[in-house]
Amino acid sequence: MSRSKPVAAVVSALALVAGGLVSAAVIGVVPARADHCDPAEQGRQQSQNRQADQQNPDDQNQQDNPQLDQQGDPQGNQDQQGNQDQQDDFGAGGGILSPDPEQADSRTRSREPSRAPTRTPSQNPSQNPSQDPSQDPSQDPSQDPSQDPSQDPSPSPSPSDSESAEEECADLGPFVEDFIDIRRVRPNSRGNLLQARGSFVSACGTNGNGHNNPDNFIVAPGVSNGAHHLHDYVGNLSTDAFSTDQSLAAAGTTCRLGDKSTYFWPVLRDRKVDDNSSDPDGNVGRVLRPRSVTLQFRSASNSRVIAMPRFLRLITGDAKAATNGGANARAQWTCTGFTNRITTQYPLCPRFSQVVRVLDFPSCWDGQNTDSANHRTHVVFPSQGRCPQGTRAVPQLRMVLTYTVPQGASYALDAFPEQKHNPVTDHADFANVMPDRLMAFAVNCINRGRRC
Repeated sequence: MSRSKPVAAVVSALALVAGGLVSAAVIGVVPARADHCDPAEQGRQQSQNRQADQQNPDDQNQQDNPQLDQQGDPQGNQDQQGNQDQQDDFGAGGGILSPDPEQADSRTRSREPSRAPTRTPSQNPSQNPSQDPSQDPSQDPSQDPSQDPSQDPSPSPSPSDSESAEEECADLGPFVEDFIDIRRVRPNSRGNLLQARGSFVSACGTNGNGHNNPDNFIVAPGVSNGAHHLHDYVGNLSTDAFSTDQSLAAAGTTCRLGDKSTYFWPVLRDRKVDDNSSDPDGNVGRVLRPRSVTLQFRSASNSRVIAMPRFLRLITGDAKAATNGGANARAQWTCTGFTNRITTQYPLCPRFSQVVRVLDFPSCWDGQNTDSANHRTHVVFPSQGRCPQGTRAVPQLRMVLTYTVPQGASYALDAFPEQKHNPVTDHADFANVMPDRLMAFAVNCINRGRRC
């Protein structure tokens, strides 16, 4: 027996050393930036923290009243049921998985101290107030692990690891509050995005050739990485920071009928994939190619339209709306099958529904300039169907982009770093390089009420 004690002591010591090495190895594994800053992961971490708190007897008196989670909005449920069979121009295909209710739940988080960084997203002043995350009729409390005391709590990361990850994510965005279940958005639009009395569609593809760069020759001419976020381009094949009227006119195009115009917008990324994780501007994740791109020219006023001048430059939205405010914000998000519900938040779409971005451009031209100092005053938006005095109506460009995105709150726009990938910053750019004959054809289609 006396010999066995030293042997046992040696074995115990070896076990402790081995355990320490394993623990050190596990602690040393840090999730890649796109993964641990995934907003859906933030939601899951919050749930795990709540779950762990509920296991602590000292906190029993501070637990939420489960009856609060059983309250629903009868009107919201009615809206959801009434739109199950709703269809639009795009059909209902897309393959998006139903969002995990835990990922979309911001109500429980708002009642408890948050364990992950949160903020209130900057909203377009026109945002429907019914889109308050506290009114979620689709939430099922029985599916929330934090409401089941019989489940074992998941291990929480050490405070140092958690705090450092939260600090990094706080500088990155987006946040759980930037997402909303589309079924919680009340109907606020006619729904048929591409129905117009007269219109012309330029078919330019979906950027299958991979034309991307972080430039913007309209707002930052001659500056490489002037946008600090990646753009998708369709149409003109040469567009970059150094594009000029002459270079655009000489280039090829992906559009039919010789339309050499350039159309571009910030890419959307899958934040569940750790691509581009070393990007200095925080645009991480895998680029999602649009499933469809529709470029429709239409009338946005009660007046007949005249031809756009060649090389007219237009922008819509505000890439810095999260810090500038909503004066120039034009973000419009929805889902196929639910296009009568428009939101400025990232939509969480049901199964087989795709995310939709709608980008409308100004269409009241001053009649003289193809650009202006702020890139806005030479062409403005109509008001109540009328162009302001001194301006003339030109065809309005509407871009409609659809995407299949990962499940839950796990996708985001590329953006300037300080904008934290806020969905309200969605924007797009256009320069008209149509042949004069093609522009005249488009004008004729619009004014005669034809769909071309």
